[in-house]
Amino acid sequence: MIRLPRTVWIQLAILAVVTLVAGAVMLFGFVKLPALIGIGRYTVTLELPSSGGLYPSSVVTYRGSEIGRVDEVGVTDSGARAVLKLESSTKVPADVSAEVHSRSAVGEQFVQLIPQTDDSSGPFLGNGDVIPVSRVTVPPEIAGLLDATNRALQAIPQDDLRTVVDEANTAVAGLGPELSRLVDGSAALAIEAGKTVEPITTLIDQAPPVLDSQARTSDSIRTWANRMAAITGQLKAQDAAFGHLLNQGAPTLEEGRALFDRVAPALPILLANMVSLGDIAVAYRNDIEQLLVLFPQGTAVMSAIILPNAHTKQDYKGVYLDFNLNLNLPPPCNTGFLPVQQQRSPVMEDAPERPAGDLYCRIPQDSDLNVRGVRNIPCETVPGKRAPTVEMCESDEQYVPLNDGYNWKGDPNATLSGQGVPQYPPGQDPRTAPPPVVAVPYDPGTGEYVGPDGKRYTQGDLAQTGEKTWQSMLIPPSP
Repeated sequence: MIRLPRTVWIQLAILAVVTLVAGAVMLFGFVKLPALIGIGRYTVTLELPSSGGLYPSSVVTYRGSEIGRVDEVGVTDSGARAVLKLESSTKVPADVSAEVHSRSAVGEQFVQLIPQTDDSSGPFLGNGDVIPVSRVTVPPEIAGLLDATNRALQAIPQDDLRTVVDEANTAVAGLGPELSRLVDGSAALAIEAGKTVEPITTLIDQAPPVLDSQARTSDSIRTWANRMAAITGQLKAQDAAFGHLLNQGAPTLEEGRALFDRVAPALPILLANMVSLGDIAVAYRNDIEQLLVLFPQGTAVMSAIILPNAHTKQDYKGVYLDFNLNLNLPPPCNTGFLPVQQQRSPVMEDAPERPAGDLYCRIPQDSDLNVRGVRNIPCETVPGKRAPTVEMCESDEQYVPLNDGYNWKGDPNATLSGQGVPQYPPGQDPRTAPPPVVAVPYDPGTGEYVGPDGKRYTQGDLAQTGEKTWQSMLIPPSP
């Protein structure tokens, strides 16, 4: 018996290990033995309207990766059926569609699974599931397409086709890059249009009324085009002047920009104030409209009275002027203002706070005195009502006069009227304070004082000291 050396045994062992590893790699890596016996695979049935050129062992892909093979292809009563063997390690959503594509023009069909949603939480395809024919797309038959193309080419006259090819070569010679960009742009446009099929369909459906309106107004469009042509013709004829305008326009615009830069700090305040003025204008729009209606007529009347007295017997010409000043006629209205006892002398230089309350002439609204006073301001929001304040206009309160005369009567603060009126300073309420001394302020510098009747008098010698004689009374006062 021949005894092999130890080195040979080691070599044989290494050869056996390599053989086993190579066989395992071939069986599990290339032949995929577990898949052949169904381990790690599940079966899905694909309903097809036609076979689409599929054959057993066609590739099945999902998101660009191979996940299985077509196990068999059969015929059914309504089309065809393909049985897919898919890898269990790849989870495919149950809501999936299938498309049959060709790897090349000569065939090599494969199935592409496309998920309808990006939901990775399930449900997923499982063993025995069926993808219905409504979610399957197959390409047109290549043979029928080639036959139809061949018949179409045979129907074209060869001489005319040769002429078309020659003319096309002449037309597009050297335009390869431009045509490539045109084709790429058209493809991108078609892809984007495919994503918005419904809006495009709606646009096409709604286009006929618009196009019909254009057809009905063709005469107007033609007139507009003719006038636009006339305008552009004028621009062409005045090209030099228009160019000069453009040349001068740039400095003008620059000056305008500089002007806006200068007024930019004050412009927001101005616009904010304009908003307030706009609100006032909106509230008084009816009055402004009436003013604009009457202003031209008033201007015409004022222009008419200054015309010379033409064709008259008067010696003077122009407007009649009257220099009658009508001093103290009628006398001023003191009702509603501070009583005489509270009025300050003009020689006093301090500036006291304004008394609380509203100071205005508070006589009846139908009085002939101070008819344009604040008591007769029309209420903008309440037609027919007149009131001195906005608050009284917007409330149910009615104007109540203090009395119908020129001066104060009764309670000098009119506290019984129920309206807000000027009040005495603190501590001088006539209802709690002692009666004031019957006296009026007298200014020795000017000799003026206000009498109990509210009128102003002047007497310069009331403050002089010493005895008076009849001789001193005859001497005029010193200047």
